[in-house]
Amino acid sequence: MTQRLLTLLRGKTPIRPLDALKGGGGALLGLLFAGLLGRFAVGGGDWLHPLLVAPIGASAVLIFAVPASPLAQPRGVIGGNVVSAFIGITVAMLLPNQPLVAAPLAVGLAIAVMILLGCLHPPGGAVALITVIGGPAVTKAGYLFALNPVAVDSVLLVAAGMAWNRLVGRSYPHRAPAPPPSPHGTADPLPASRIGYDAGDLDKALARYGELLDVSREDLDALFREVEIQAHQRLHSQIRCGEVMSRDVIRLDRAQSAESALAFLQSHDLRAAPVVDEDGRVIGMARRAELQANRRRTVEAALDPFVHRVREGTPIAALLPILSSGQTHEAMVVDSDRRLVGVITQTDLIAVLYRAHIVESVL
Repeated sequence: MTQRLLTLLRGKTPIRPLDALKGGGGALLGLLFAGLLGRFAVGGGDWLHPLLVAPIGASAVLIFAVPASPLAQPRGVIGGNVVSAFIGITVAMLLPNQPLVAAPLAVGLAIAVMILLGCLHPPGGAVALITVIGGPAVTKAGYLFALNPVAVDSVLLVAAGMAWNRLVGRSYPHRAPAPPPSPHGTADPLPASRIGYDAGDLDKALARYGELLDVSREDLDALFREVEIQAHQRLHSQIRCGEVMSRDVIRLDRAQSAESALAFLQSHDLRAAPVVDEDGRVIGMARRAELQANRRRTVEAALDPFVHRVREGTPIAALLPILSSGQTHEAMVVDSDRRLVGVITQTDLIAVLYRAHIVESVL
């Protein structure tokens, strides 16, 4: 019964207790900072009653609980609250003693202007409302109310949000993760980004959807790319590295001369080969260019120690981000003692994916 109640309250979205602690703790400290420092900045007063307007509490929910939301960004928090305050004050001045008309008009205008200016912030609607129904204190302050306390509270809360979110390992202001650059220094996107949907497809889908979403286009793109990877891994999780690897592996000994290793690779028409120690354990890769530059030395002096190692039972889907990155062209398949048992190259991976695509098409 308790579990059902928790599911009903939480919904289907998984919630981590740590996220709740980050959001609640950040809001507590952020509001305390904004309130106390705000009162100190304007000349003191009773320190037991921080200078805060109620909508700032709603702004704190966005900044500390969902800092990645476009509605929680500094432009929205500061701009949305201040613009809404100015609009609310103006409407209240034009329609004095008519709260039934002035209140909804102020909120409606504030929302429209925030959208047009690109600073939509839900608590801004509450700011516009409070300027109309806030009573004599707000009316007396006039446009100064938009600067103090609204602008002061908003700026201080954003500053607290930047500090807190950085402390707990979150980005604020939020920036969507950028795709990694090409390892070759060219303008081409990574191979994995050249297939599937493109930016134009995403823009058309959003235009057809026709609704404002509380998530940025860049975050949507990053999320969809991750979904593609997860779906592909699920579809190909049954194919294991041991099924597609090359078992008769040409290997080099670290103690042999680089000149003999170079001739050995040339005789087998290979550009690179794994290097093993006396027990057959993989210790690196040797390539023609490095061997050529170290002809008078041993293979160990020319090897590259960076090697991707996988096990025979590893799904080939785990190799997709490795061998499609452009930084490496092969992965070593090793046993539990790191002894070499096989190699999977980009060619092997392309071949098995091609065969899997044909099977899927037939089925």
